[in-house]
Amino acid sequence: MTDTGCPPVIGVIGGSGVYDIEGLTDVEWKKVETPFGEPSDEIMLGTLAGQKMAFLPRHGRGHKIPPSALNFRANIDALKRCGVTEILSLSAVGSLRESLAPGTFVIVDQFIDRTFAREKSFFGSGLVAHVSMADPVCGRLGDALMTAAASLELNAVRGGAYLVMEGPQFSTRAESNLYRSWGCDVIGMTNMPEAKLAREAEMCYATVAMVTDFDCWHDDHDAVTVDAIVQVLMANADKARALVRAVTPILGERDKTCSLGCHTALESALITAPDARDPALAAKLDAVAGRVLAG
Repeated sequence: MTDTGCPPVIGVIGGSGVYDIEGLTDVEWKKVETPFGEPSDEIMLGTLAGQKMAFLPRHGRGHKIPPSALNFRANIDALKRCGVTEILSLSAVGSLRESLAPGTFVIVDQFIDRTFAREKSFFGSGLVAHVSMADPVCGRLGDALMTAAASLELNAVRGGAYLVMEGPQFSTRAESNLYRSWGCDVIGMTNMPEAKLAREAEMCYATVAMVTDFDCWHDDHDAVTVDAIVQVLMANADKARALVRAVTPILGERDKTCSLGCHTALESALITAPDARDPALAAKLDAVAGRVLAG
């Protein structure tokens, strides 16, 4: 391992509307094959103010794939194969707090994973690894996002817990109140196991949770109309594009490995002895874990 890391390549996962960014050049859509199956869509590559970027529509263009059917492993593997080193995950969420009104951006720092029907690791029988998830997002990326949000005067909040539910149905009122009692701040269906897999792939990861409505715990929830939610979604997309554009030059300044250890997360995570590792699984991990497996 060297002191200097790979030059930053910023990956953005989110809705299709986020990728129509003013100033993005050299745009091309690339089909990426992975040993874990097909990602949600082709990956859009481009350059923004000299910075290499990669954009992945999480649900596919046209929003064709429900949360439980997303191939999270293929998505992260594909971004890794495109050279992505830091991921910005943009997600629509419901609010579990009165203070987090629709239109608020929450730069979360914790997750509670309540999903149960998803592949959650690149590793498995024949090649076991345990990465730390105590701090599941990269604080360096979070700081950069807040700096960029402040420059745009966005209504952004630093810190919070994101409850990730399985879906596709929304929560019951009893569940919503339970999650509030746990200290959760927002609720959504997409950021787990995305964050876990990004950590296993040694990529920095941060979430911008964009509040569209209050969850069903709120007295005014039933008064929310589809039209109102769509208006918030459109406004959030405009702000998200501006945020990505503003944060890109900040993230592009990195010239060494992440100081918080994201780019070396597998350094002491592999448990299986080299002579006991499954060669077939090791071959599948050439992109996400090739740095440590090569030794």
